[in-house]
Amino acid sequence: MKVASRMARVEPFHVMEVVRAAQEQEGVWRQQGRSMIHLGVGEPDFGAPPEVTAAGMRALRDERTAYTLAQGLPALRSAIASHYAQRHGVDLDPGRIFITAGASGALTLACLLLVDEGAEVLMPDPTYPCNKNFVAAAGGHARLLPTTAATRFQPTAAQIDAAWGPSTRGVLLATPSNPTGTSIDATELSRIAAVVRRRGGFLLVDEIYLELSYGDRRGRSALTLDDAVISINSFSKFFQMTGWRLGWMVVPPDLVDPLSRLAGNLFICPSSPAQHAALSCFEPSTLQEAEHRRAEFERRRDVIVPALLDLGFGVPVVPDGAFYVWVECARQCADSWDFCFDVMRETGVVLVPGRDFSTAAPERWFRLSYANSVDNLREAARRLGDYLAGTRITA
Repeated sequence: MKVASRMARVEPFHVMEVVRAAQEQEGVWRQQGRSMIHLGVGEPDFGAPPEVTAAGMRALRDERTAYTLAQGLPALRSAIASHYAQRHGVDLDPGRIFITAGASGALTLACLLLVDEGAEVLMPDPTYPCNKNFVAAAGGHARLLPTTAATRFQPTAAQIDAAWGPSTRGVLLATPSNPTGTSIDATELSRIAAVVRRRGGFLLVDEIYLELSYGDRRGRSALTLDDAVISINSFSKFFQMTGWRLGWMVVPPDLVDPLSRLAGNLFICPSSPAQHAALSCFEPSTLQEAEHRRAEFERRRDVIVPALLDLGFGVPVVPDGAFYVWVECARQCADSWDFCFDVMRETGVVLVPGRDFSTAAPERWFRLSYANSVDNLREAARRLGDYLAGTRITA
């Protein structure tokens, strides 16, 4: 059966090849009494906070499962607005907030709303691979701007301004970023917003890891810069609600009407029980637990980064958010794709090669997710050390 021509522009998600291979190997290893350590997929290992799970169960028990408004529950949108006021100092009209089917649903809606056929959207290289495909599904194409450690693997305002062309429609950024775990300095982000405003384009900022920022780089939302910024967020990372598939987006007032029409037609509404559960995310006890978990992710970063450096890998920029390390492995291998699969087979440690995330020498890089326990991170480093030393692996 013939598929639509747009599918030629949608690239494969290579991470899933790694996931499938890991699942197959895990079954064999389990039978042998051996364990695998998953440092590939970016999924928090905690699960949703207990209060969220309890609220979800109450919603199901009380049959609060009917359709909601396309924009989502008014109470949840108000809770999100209050959180922005308290955490980021942003006075936000709840009418500008849309609850979505995860951040992916938000990005899909945003691209369909803003990207015309043939339009160009600028984004950094490396980047989260699905971002290119959200643009492609809307008929546009992504133009990747090469970045380096000197700019923390994030684009600059000058670079965006120089790259802007006749077909450029806007910019899609993530701060902190997947796969690098690095954020954009607030001053530079302000300059970027000014360039985009002058060019008459849109600025989409993926902030799903914003609350998982560390140290003195714990930033504020891009919504503090400009009312025209479109912010994407999610309950998946900070609140560890990955499979609940719930996110949100904040749009300028003039986009509320067209986005309401689009969301209502394409999605009807986000999951109703998940929305009722998410109301408990903004309770003080849940926020306290989420903050405790954020600190644990920071501790894990401080364990795995020195271990990688001790093994001879390169970490040119220490991540300041999310739970990823962008690791240079050119001294250890010729191609990170083969390296990661060999490491998986030999050690049971699952890593993700750079092919998905970058077009600039992806064979030199892999991504490690430290959304795993400190004990497992230390054990993974031990196994990697044995592998590099050519000694027998005990797993």
